[in-house]
Amino acid sequence: MLYQRSSQLFAEAEKVIPGGVNSPVRAFKAVGGTPIFVKSAKGAYLYDEDGNRLIDYINSWGPMILGHAYEPVVQAVIEKAKLGTSFGMPTELETQIAALAVSMVPNIDKIRFVNSGTEACMSAVRLARGFTKRDKIIKFAGCYHGHSDSFLIQAGSGAITFGSPNSPGVTVGTAKDTLLAQYNDLENVATLIEANKNEIAAIIVEPVAGNMGCIPPNKGFLEGLRQLCTDNGILLIFDEVMTGFRLAAGGVQELFNIAADIVCFGKVIGGGLPVGAFAARAEIMNYLSPIGPVYQAGTLSGNPLAMAAGLAMLQALDRDRAIFQRLEEKTAYLAAGIDKVLKANNVTFTINSIGSMISVHFDAAPVVDFHTAAKGDNETFKKFFHGLLQEGIYIAPSAYETWFITDALTYEDLDFTIRAIDKVSKTF
Repeated sequence: MLYQRSSQLFAEAEKVIPGGVNSPVRAFKAVGGTPIFVKSAKGAYLYDEDGNRLIDYINSWGPMILGHAYEPVVQAVIEKAKLGTSFGMPTELETQIAALAVSMVPNIDKIRFVNSGTEACMSAVRLARGFTKRDKIIKFAGCYHGHSDSFLIQAGSGAITFGSPNSPGVTVGTAKDTLLAQYNDLENVATLIEANKNEIAAIIVEPVAGNMGCIPPNKGFLEGLRQLCTDNGILLIFDEVMTGFRLAAGGVQELFNIAADIVCFGKVIGGGLPVGAFAARAEIMNYLSPIGPVYQAGTLSGNPLAMAAGLAMLQALDRDRAIFQRLEEKTAYLAAGIDKVLKANNVTFTINSIGSMISVHFDAAPVVDFHTAAKGDNETFKKFFHGLLQEGIYIAPSAYETWFITDALTYEDLDFTIRAIDKVSKTF
């Protein structure tokens, strides 16, 4: 496939946009080459500016669980746009999507909408600090919670890809209140808590990590975090920006039957438009302004276009709960196919998957945390990425990102992908 037009557009973008992209994860710095510029998308496919069709395994980094340009979402946005795009005033639509979200997710009474996952996680930590009257938080190496200062400490994903996990611009004063733990290591967490008695407001975690590839929690890990938090007066924050409304209607809390204190959402909850949200039981949420002392606000929060898209998406998922089983079956089918062809071609690899999230790591050892994810063979990944791109398959241009399966993918698409991986892996 040729990408001449994309190369031209990237050269033009670099003149006026830092690095030519508005989100670093879209850049091809980790794999070489230039980013693909998309013209349109429908269902499971992207159509780029050079006229190529690509099977999409990123799906806007997760939101397109029902496929691109899903008709009910598109129509909801069109009809709402005709009535005005933003008012800076309350609308009934906000209450409707809030009520539906609360009904679908366990352990939450109230939810507040913001504009991004970053904003949701940032606000959740502020709320936790205000509620507990403590300053410190624990995060996990390789988990990404957005680009707020508190989180850019071994932040996974783009931070790993570009070799700067501790970003310049983050002050020492901010960093000292972020304690770094190892994912899937309860003993490490317990040691941090003991060394900072009565100082930790919250533990924030991707309950299924997606920013060092897909890494599910080890058996007992989330249960152990819950118990440590309960025993020490710490709030447990699940960052379900990726997993919320994707791995189950009620997210990871439902999937593993574990109660978080605060849950952060994004991606699917906005139907593809910029949306974030955070939710908790009423006791915690009532600490937020305007009824509580913890300030949080956003001019475009709850804007009608995003709310319309999100409501249409959640309604579709609520009506058809079987989608989560279908997605799990498609992911398992893809994983089994990849496993078969990579073994046949004597490739060293590990596949991680759960629900509709999957990643291929080019290392034989189990990938359970940041340290083991970083051992993958990035040179092999580069060949893998560009080989699939030439076959018409788009995966993330980073070895540290999960793939997202969409219900719009057919088994013919999956078979095509498996054959392409077979062809590409023969060249390693």
